[in-house]
Amino acid sequence: MTSVQGGTVQGGADRSQDDQTRGEQVQGERNPLLETQFLIPFDRIRPEHVAEATQALIAEAREGLERLALAPQTGFGSFLNDLDLLTARLDVMTTVVGHLDNVISDAHWRAAKREMLPLVSAFHTDLGMHAGLYAALKTYAATEEGQALDPVRARFLKLSLDGFRRDGAELPGAQQARLKALNIELGEVTSRYGSNSMDGISAYELYVPAERLTGVPERVQQATLVAEGEHAGQHRLTLHAPTYLPVMTYADDRALREELYRAYNAVGTGEGRDNRELLPGILALRQEKAELLGYANYADYLLEDRMAGTGERAVQFEEDLTERTRPAFGRETAELEAFYRGQAGENAPALAVWDTTYWAEKQRQALYALDDEELRPYFEIGSVLSGLFEVARRIFGVNVQEAQAAVWHPEVKFYEMKDETGTHIASFYADWFPRDSKRGGAWMNGFRVGGPNESGFVPHLGLMCGNLTPPGTDGPALLSHDEVETVFHEFGHLLHFSLSRVPVRQLAGTSVAWDFVELPSHIMENWTWNRDALALFARHYQTGEALPDELYTRMIRARNFRAASTAMRQYSLGTTDLSLHTRYVPADGDILEYARGVSAQFQPVPPLPDDARIANFGHLFSSPVGYAAGYYSYKWAEVLDADAFTRFEREGVLNRQTGRAFVDAVLSRGNGSPAGELYGEFMGRLPDPQALLRRSGLA
Repeated sequence: MTSVQGGTVQGGADRSQDDQTRGEQVQGERNPLLETQFLIPFDRIRPEHVAEATQALIAEAREGLERLALAPQTGFGSFLNDLDLLTARLDVMTTVVGHLDNVISDAHWRAAKREMLPLVSAFHTDLGMHAGLYAALKTYAATEEGQALDPVRARFLKLSLDGFRRDGAELPGAQQARLKALNIELGEVTSRYGSNSMDGISAYELYVPAERLTGVPERVQQATLVAEGEHAGQHRLTLHAPTYLPVMTYADDRALREELYRAYNAVGTGEGRDNRELLPGILALRQEKAELLGYANYADYLLEDRMAGTGERAVQFEEDLTERTRPAFGRETAELEAFYRGQAGENAPALAVWDTTYWAEKQRQALYALDDEELRPYFEIGSVLSGLFEVARRIFGVNVQEAQAAVWHPEVKFYEMKDETGTHIASFYADWFPRDSKRGGAWMNGFRVGGPNESGFVPHLGLMCGNLTPPGTDGPALLSHDEVETVFHEFGHLLHFSLSRVPVRQLAGTSVAWDFVELPSHIMENWTWNRDALALFARHYQTGEALPDELYTRMIRARNFRAASTAMRQYSLGTTDLSLHTRYVPADGDILEYARGVSAQFQPVPPLPDDARIANFGHLFSSPVGYAAGYYSYKWAEVLDADAFTRFEREGVLNRQTGRAFVDAVLSRGNGSPAGELYGEFMGRLPDPQALLRRSGLA
């Protein structure tokens, strides 16, 4: 996901491979955050390096900014290239610091990040409003050179001019000052929101005896068993996904499911980390920013340069899918209720929010004789990664090999990626397992943006992170099929980043409209369902036996089980997001109550009266932008992916020629052309909006 968060993508930058440093020394030693060699020296970076690096790199960027502003007097020279690279080193530093706070977070990293954010936000706000640079850009656009740019650089120039307008360059001075204050405050408050969520997840633990875990897979019981100390012989349960989800899915102890659900619902509401106090301010700041820039609401501001175009069009997209899905959702809800009554009796208590996952899994097993735990032995993580890399080699022509580099945690792996000519096109890190110091979810990020230059090709440097089922005490990490999809999804983002051949850094890789950025990640998930692709890696970790045909058949039959309910959950999140950023006003009452009212229409059972899930909705509120007013992008991209994959199905899912066409039209092109044009180049037509519903069995 960009972030890709939850699949989230976040952007880093830097084309330079120069191993010389620029900047000050820290305690007589080179500050690793100021080094410019290709690999990040993660073994030497400490929180105390952040303040100095921030000051030095902002000063460096300000100096470059002033030089660019004088270009009409001194000569334009390499004006556009210098503009493109202006914040490259600063972007790398901020990405690295934010990343380390995500994966090895502690009080020191949080303090360092909190000190960095307002300074960086203030600089970027000043950059976006710089009258001298804006004037220089407009002057350059009118020159003969500016009129004769190649299409990619012409697009960069146009988007840069648009960006100045959207960043407030045309506002009067007092309004610019207010916008700067808004941006700084948004950076600070959303950072606190993210820290509060992480703290809430990490702080919770529950010790239970073995008898309370009846029904829970043995691997989870082994992984949670405490071997020594005060709680020896008990099981430590947390809110991390590899523990929380199996308990909610399989635990026969209804009271235990309720206890864990209520604990998860309370994340972001605890004393000293209460995000409910921050939400009104975040929404108010975003709305004020939008109005200051001349937009009716934050969604209209944010979506202007995305495929949806406006908040209303995104709302209509969600509403259309909801209406098409609702009849099937009603049938599924009635079928689950009937199954539950048939099993638990007519006098059993009403289904509650902590019951639906458990009873849906029972229903699925009854209908399809399929338990996800049956599949895990065929998805050992090493085999999954090897298979993923082989799929990528066959379709997209890349070769991935493990390599060595300094990392931030012993579990992290490092890889190099080369193309068919042997050219090193990218390297990346992979960090797959949960830790108390690591935020939840899965995401891809970019540290250094490479690409073609006058001397050849500079490789990209990225990463993938997740919170997958970790290895057991006596065995390897065995993944659920959902987790296999997650791995393929994040690698799709990584391919989009790594295969970029855009010569402009700010348009490269995943720097595309956020309702297009999920296409490469979503489309990769299709290969986790394809028999030919599964044959490359779905083998029993002990016997080497291939995934049996009979088990595969049951897996495919169950693929669209409760597809409408799954879709409605996504519509709920997207619609709640859009409602908060287009329609909510303080007069509508408490934000949490408002969000509960919106989401209730999408749920099979009523939400809790104190439902507080938006207090732990990091996609929307843990960064100044993130997926705010953009959560619909996941479904938007699913429509694109379902349609685009039909070409692979027609021409061969492992067809190298089709893969090459996808690379040439989408994966290599970044934001060098509008997203709709790139999609049309690959498919030869506009997207078919019915494709997703057909794939899900809902058309």
